Amino acid sequence: MTIITADANSRHDSAARVRRGFPLRRVFYHIVVMLCALLMIYPIVWMVLSSFKPTASVLATSGQLIPSHWTLENYINGFKGFAGTSFLRYIGNSLFISIVATIGTIASSAIVAYALSRLRFPGRRVLFVAMLLSMMLPAQVLMVPQYLWYQKLGWTDSYLPLIVPYCFAIQGFFIYLIMNFIDGIPRSLDEAAKLDGCSYYGIFFRVVCPLITPAVVTGCIFSFMWRWDDFLSALLYVSDTERYPVSLALKLFADPSSSSDYGAMFAMASVSILPSILIFLFFQRYLVEGVSTSGLKG
Repeated sequence: MTIITADANSRHDSAARVRRGFPLRRVFYHIVVMLCALLMIYPIVWMVLSSFKPTASVLATSGQLIPSHWTLENYINGFKGFAGTSFLRYIGNSLFISIVATIGTIASSAIVAYALSRLRFPGRRVLFVAMLLSMMLPAQVLMVPQYLWYQKLGWTDSYLPLIVPYCFAIQGFFIYLIMNFIDGIPRSLDEAAKLDGCSYYGIFFRVVCPLITPAVVTGCIFSFMWRWDDFLSALLYVSDTERYPVSLALKLFADPSSSSDYGAMFAMASVSILPSILIFLFFQRYLVEGVSTSGLKG
């Protein structure tokens, strides 16, 4: 009896120590996370607040976070754009490129992922390995041959190099992401659909597509953000100022040969991050589910 009582007391003391130590670990964890979050978000906060400073004092008071004098002049000047072209035109250009390229990327990647995951055909493993190798290949390696190819096709100074290639599943990341979801879908659903008379196309559109929504939404978010922020491709293939996307139009505010309007540049940069923030806020649930899971559960 004494031994049982001592053992119970020991377990009670151990549980009490765990309860006392748990809040301390939890507080320490939250403090570290908040410090890391502050470190990452500080440049964005500084940029947004600097957009409300007078242009002459943006760099002069770079160490001052809160503006001493608030103004909307930077936003007014920024939206005026350049040479009669409003900055809204550049935002529209970026929206067009990002939306069309994203639709093409995800649609083609989903079809290829379904074929690699569900179909058995000669050369399937070779194509899968080639897809993985393409993910490891730096984009800069392909820059020169791609430019020469598009130049011979007459696609330069247009949006075609920024849109058309992505409609052919050239980004292995999205194929691999969607494949993980499809691999988690029970094959019994495919067999049941076959018994009901569905073809491979019917299985894909009626069975697979509704179940891979988290992966599709996650891919759309990443693809949209990558296309929206793409600076180098636009710099290579777009030379007409009116066709510039936002990522390329922002550099027009900085002129090394004369004065630069940093206030307007920060203002339009703050506006340019709004689409990505809104997309993340509205589709955060799908993004977390798409990254943390790979298919069905239960």
